[in-house]
This record gives sequence, C-alpha cells and structure tokens, in this order.
Amino acid sequence: MRKFIQTDADHPLPFLPKLLQGPEGMLIIMSCAMAVSMHGWFALLNNFVVERAAFTGREIGFLQSIREVPGFLSFCAVFLLPFLREQNLALLSLGALGLGTMITGYFPSEYGLYATTFLMSLGFHYYETMNQSLTLQWTSKQRAPVVFAKQITASSIGTLAIFIVIILTFEQDVIDRIAGYFGTSSGIKTISLGFEPIYLIAGAFTIAVAVLCRFAYPDYVSPHMQTKTLFLRRRYWLYYALTFMGGARRQIFMVFAGFMMVEKFGFDATAITLLYLVNLIANIYIAPKVGRLIARLGERRALILEYIGLIGVFVGYAIVESAGAAAALYVIDHLFFAFAIAIKTYFHKIADPKDIASTAGVSFTINHIAAVGIPAAFGFIWLQNPGMVFYIGAGMAGISLLLATNVPADPSEGNEVLVGRTPRAVQPAE
Repeated sequence: MRKFIQTDADHPLPFLPKLLQGPEGMLIIMSCAMAVSMHGWFALLNNFVVERAAFTGREIGFLQSIREVPGFLSFCAVFLLPFLREQNLALLSLGALGLGTMITGYFPSEYGLYATTFLMSLGFHYYETMNQSLTLQWTSKQRAPVVFAKQITASSIGTLAIFIVIILTFEQDVIDRIAGYFGTSSGIKTISLGFEPIYLIAGAFTIAVAVLCRFAYPDYVSPHMQTKTLFLRRRYWLYYALTFMGGARRQIFMVFAGFMMVEKFGFDATAITLLYLVNLIANIYIAPKVGRLIARLGERRALILEYIGLIGVFVGYAIVESAGAAAALYVIDHLFFAFAIAIKTYFHKIADPKDIASTAGVSFTINHIAAVGIPAAFGFIWLQNPGMVFYIGAGMAGISLLLATNVPADPSEGNEVLVGRTPRAVQPAE
C-alpha cells in the first residue's frame, strides 16, 4: 500500500494545480463532481417527472421519501468498512451517484424513477459520509475548517457550472428574463438538448472524476485504524444534539423559505434561478473566509455567531413584507450554511481518532431524522399561519444557541462540554 501523504505538496500529478494535489486536493475535486450530478438532478427533477412521467403529488411525495431513505441508512456504511477501504467506498459511492444521475433520463416511469432516485441518493449519502470521515482523518485540527470551506467552494463551482449548462441548453426564456431584470438583452441563443443529454453529461462527468481519482491518486492510509462497529458515546452528546438541530434548520430553509418566495412574493422560476446563482457566486467568495474565520475564532464563537444570525433571519422571514428584503434574507440564510463546518471541526477536536468513520455515519442518520417529521408537521402549521413556521424556526435556532454556549472555548478529548460532562474513568497509578 502506498504511503499516506500529509500535505498537498510533492504529489506526482503535474497536470493538476497545487491546490488539487494530495489527499486534500482529491477531496476538493470529488466535491465538485458530486455537486454537478446532485444539483443537476435536482434542477431538472420537477419538470422531468411531470413532463415525461406524468407524476402527481402522490408520486413525487413518494419519490422524495425514497430519496431520504439512504440518509437514514448512512450508519450502514460502517458495515462495509471491513471489506472496503474508506477511500474506495467514497469513490464507489461517487460513481453510484453519477450512474444514478446519468440513467435518470432513460427511465421516465414511476418505478424507473424510484429505482434511479434510490441509486443516486445512496451514492450521494454514502459519499458524503465517507467524505466527512476522510476529511477529518486526513487533515489536522487546525486545517480542517479551511479544507471543508474549500470543498464548499468547489461544490458551489460545480453547481454553478451545471446550472449554466442547463440554462444555455434548456431555458432560452430564463436567459432573456434574467437579462431583462438588468434592463438589457442577453443576445444568447440556447441549444435545446432535452432532459436525457443533460442528465447523461452530469452523471458521466461525475463517474469520470471518480475513475480519475481512483487511478491518478495513490491509496492514502489514515493515521488511525477506524472502529468498524456502531456506537453512541455519551461524551459526544452535544455533537449529536447540534447535528440534529442542524438537520431541522436545513428543512426550514429548503422546504419553507423557497416556498415563501413563490407563494407570498410571486417569484417565478426565473427569479428563483437568479437567487440560486447569487447564492452560488456568493458562496464561492464567502466560504473560504468562513473557514478561516472558524479557525481563528474557534467553534464556540463561530456557532454562537451563526445562531444569533439565524434567529434574526427567521424572525425576518416571519415579518418581511418586501420582496427585495426577502431575497436578501434568503441569500444570507444560505451563506450561514458554511458555518456548519464548525460542528464538524468541533467533533474533530473532541473525538477519539478511531471513532471518526463510525460516528460520521451515525451523524448523517441523526441529521436526517428531522427530514421526516418537520416538512409534514410544519406544513399543517403553514396552512394556519405561515409566519409561525419561521417563529418556531427562530426558537429552534435559540435552542441551538444555548447548545453552542456549552461548547468549550478550546474543546478536546476530556473537555467536550462545559455542562453535562461525562465522568471519565480514573486511570490507576503506575
């Protein structure tokens, strides 16, 4: 087995820039490839299932439930580790994501889409689980925030690239109407490719990157042998709680913030597309700065800053009456997602190094628990009082803020929390 490389220097890949050398570079490339397939799949999904598969609300609801199942099963990744190295499992998962995306356009039927969705989602969630585990194992505690931020930037670049491809090959009216917002004419003519070629291009790109990473990069050996069983440790309870609340916060943004933009302010598909583009461009610029900020301030201060900001954003959603202000809140809300890096790096600092792989799977399962209950339960609340959904979201951010104040200024093994610390066994004197 080839030698583990600690830095991104001196790697025999002359055709790649230094940023993409070594284990950190491989993780950055994989993040970009993941985004191309994942967000390409999402961008076309609603139009595709209606136009080609005649889906109604029943079928699309069931499809979305199927998509969440692999998130709950992320903990099962640990059962594959006795047979597959994590690096290989990550690349296989990335390939499965690409394959599921690539063939989506060629199965325009109810059960065909259920099958391709499950394959795509299984690849995505297992890739994300392994990516988090490998990043924490392959990077130092000081560099981890910066490396995660680079991955967010790479993901945003990949998403922006596939959005541009979709707009240029699919949506002439979107280009013209976006240009109209700025009082000009685009002068750009699209080439109508249809659904199948775009799904094929996105998926094939992801598979090609997975193959490249498998043969162009060496096998990196993690410094610590990983535990290959499932467990919940009491001393990680604050990490579990922050992870759960992060999943709940994600649902507020993904399900209800965008829906408010359409229902309350009448944003059409063009305006929503433009908002997505603004979010992506802002992330490319902001995410690296957030990573460096977390490294400088520490996880406690970064999380407190995030949750104070989210309380303001959610209250703003509840009372906003201006479409421009709502759009600004939406962009700010999206940018706060980068601060979730602090939850991962907090765990990095408190964890026994051999617990990282197993806990990564468990944490993804915990993060997805909220994906089941919140959309349905809050949907009923929305029918009665839409603003109440966001006030509850502000309350959830308040709970997260209280949890964040329990993070030590300098977390480490044995110093996981300020209040509620698990007593450690006293080592016998030698």
